[in-house]
Amino acid sequence: MRTIDLKSVVWKEGAHYVSQCLDVEVSSFGKTKKEALKMLREALELYFEDMPVPKKSEIKRPALALVQLQLQHA
Repeated sequence: MRTIDLKSVVWKEGAHYVSQCLDVEVSSFGKTKKEALKMLREALELYFEDMPVPKKSEIKRPALALVQLQLQHA
């Protein structure tokens, strides 16, 4: 079995904690941070069950630029 490292974030939203993986489009929630991360782990295991493990790309020489965006909303 291969191990992969995935980054995730957890934040409180109302009465629950939301956990989201930053590497793939998977998220979950729970009543506590610990539960939210446990549920995220289970969701990720199901997500990767039938999928090949993604290869992480490495950016060797990133070019950084400050870009200003203007958005209009109602």
